[in-house]
Amino acid sequence: MDADHYDFRSRRCVKDLTLRAVRGAGGEEMEVEFQHNCWKHDQDLLIRYTGVSGIVIDPVDEERGTDLGTVILDEILPHRNGCSHEIACWDGTLTLVCRDLQATWIEALCSSES
Repeated sequence: MDADHYDFRSRRCVKDLTLRAVRGAGGEEMEVEFQHNCWKHDQDLLIRYTGVSGIVIDPVDEERGTDLGTVILDEILPHRNGCSHEIACWDGTLTLVCRDLQATWIEALCSSES
């Protein structure tokens, strides 16, 4: 685990990222993409899940759908099927159960720099 993940001042902390897309819902392989926040991050985050056996998108307001807002925190816990990854946002929660996951930081051009 990257120690910077838990440092709120770090560019690798997930706090303040925004959920951009959930791809492959219902399949055994999924991707969840997060957009950077220009004042804190210089990269987007892409998480690939394999062996997905469960997904719950729980918005605070049903009309929001998968628009859960800004990430507050995340937690990965052991699960009988591999691990459970809960991502809490200001406007809801996304939880995936999977065999494994891989997080990749991707260079992004911040709109304030263009």
